[in-house]
Amino acid sequence: MSLAADTRRAVDAHPFLHTALRAGVVNYTAAARFLAVDGEADAIATALRRYADELEPLESDERGVRVRMQSGVGPVDDPDEALLAVGSTVLGTGGNSSPYTVIVATGAVDAWAVSTALASLTIAGIEVVAVGFEPGTLLVAVERLDGANTVRAVERTLE
Repeated sequence: MSLAADTRRAVDAHPFLHTALRAGVVNYTAAARFLAVDGEADAIATALRRYADELEPLESDERGVRVRMQSGVGPVDDPDEALLAVGSTVLGTGGNSSPYTVIVATGAVDAWAVSTALASLTIAGIEVVAVGFEPGTLLVAVERLDGANTVRAVERTLE
């Protein structure tokens, strides 16, 4: 495999770096040293520049997204009462205990919006209990007291 192909493969294994290349905010030499690619740092940096030139630029766009919060969510036994079900976690309203808040974002929600929102929550130190997604809808369950901060973080991310 060529150095350029190795570099692209290494970048694609690090989505944050791929996004940074698209945004045009990469120090190519530092990125070359970061990547586990065999070769001279200058040659890897050149491969990174060429790859960045081929990528579609990252552009900000206005998203029509509505974000709301639903409190009083907890484990439920009846799947028909579920607001969010992931694996063995089934959450809904009216459960015996309600330790969670669910943030619901609707509108122009796609996989990129979901990954960006989750990254923002990680940066904010908000622990996600469960997440569900389908095109147009994102549900994020967090501890009850993290609800308001989660709404703000998701709104900021998707505005």
